[in-house]
Amino acid sequence: MIVTIFKKDLKLFFSNKKNVVLTFLIPILLISLFAFAFGGISMSSSENKQVTLLYTRFDTSLISKKIKVQLDTLSTINLVQVTLEEGNKALLKGKNAGFLILNEGLKDSLLLSKKLPIVFKYDAANPFEAKMLQSIVTGVVMNTIGSQLYMHKIAHYMDTKFKSMPADLKQRILTDVSKVSLKNKISTVVSAVPVVKKSSDTGNLGLIQAVAGTAIMMLLFSISGVGGGLLEEKESGTLSRLLYTPIKPTAILYGKMLATLFISMLQLVTMFVFSWIAFGLPIFKDITSLILLTIAVAFSVSSFGVFLVSVSKTRQQLQNLSTIIILLMSAIGGSMIPLFVMPNIMQKIAVISLNYWGIQGYYDIFWRNLSIVEILPRIGVLGLIGLVMLLISIPLFKRNIVALTN
Repeated sequence: MIVTIFKKDLKLFFSNKKNVVLTFLIPILLISLFAFAFGGISMSSSENKQVTLLYTRFDTSLISKKIKVQLDTLSTINLVQVTLEEGNKALLKGKNAGFLILNEGLKDSLLLSKKLPIVFKYDAANPFEAKMLQSIVTGVVMNTIGSQLYMHKIAHYMDTKFKSMPADLKQRILTDVSKVSLKNKISTVVSAVPVVKKSSDTGNLGLIQAVAGTAIMMLLFSISGVGGGLLEEKESGTLSRLLYTPIKPTAILYGKMLATLFISMLQLVTMFVFSWIAFGLPIFKDITSLILLTIAVAFSVSSFGVFLVSVSKTRQQLQNLSTIIILLMSAIGGSMIPLFVMPNIMQKIAVISLNYWGIQGYYDIFWRNLSIVEILPRIGVLGLIGLVMLLISIPLFKRNIVALTN
């Protein structure tokens, strides 16, 4: 009897394709996604992975040219020359993680034992890539001019303090000193400067990630739940009765859309106000940009929720479909895993997720301190996503309505 029940339940389980997908396929997809994100799987060897390093060279000496050539020969670095303004803007907008500036007077600084005019600017919102680039730049500078720098300092000191010292003795001292490892000191020859400096009105990086990522992901789940009410009305016959009234099918869709938009706005506002009260998130630093971006996020999420309802025939189908899509979008878009942890290929794929555009928009406001004009492109993309989802949903919704009434 037990064996019979066992066989029956197995047969029922494997005959339900949705259960099989949720049990086996979704975990496999998520494991693969997280493995890619954390570097557990690689399409090629790590040595072939290139990271872009922006640079500008005001110094025309042979020393700065050697630094540039050495960086350019590294297989891990994609060296891109830009103007000072272009480099600063790229870092400020989060497009690149590192920007090397070789200022004038490099040779004179070596001769006069002054601080080298080499500056490495980095995006603190992308700490892993920035640290890697800084380490590479420091190593190249060290190998190129590190020992030369300190030998010049020592020679200058000896010429100043021990003018009467015989030349051969001085040379012997310099030769012996050059054999001593100066590696720990050479790391100071490159000045590292964050492109966004921490101030009283700059949000905490981890807090911004937690609030923005969680808010958008939970909003997606909430809206899919609200949209399920329409399918309940369909299953209970309430929607069928509505169709016998003068109300048009599109009016029903727009009414549901308006309700989900209001709930989305209310949920986002609640989460941001809570984050302000509990954790000090500076929500009033650019209230206009925050309001516009939040409206765009709410609109795109609401439209996406309506789209899910339009393609689903039952509430159970909606629940299964929304769980799969929302988890994948949230993982890809940076809600579950910060984008700076992910490899380059995953960061490029992230743009297909509306989570990405919302999270990056909040980074622009709270961390990068961008103006509303600079944030408008992200708002525009979110608005476009919402509009496309809504336009797709209308014919799908009508088809489901017609199928219901026949």
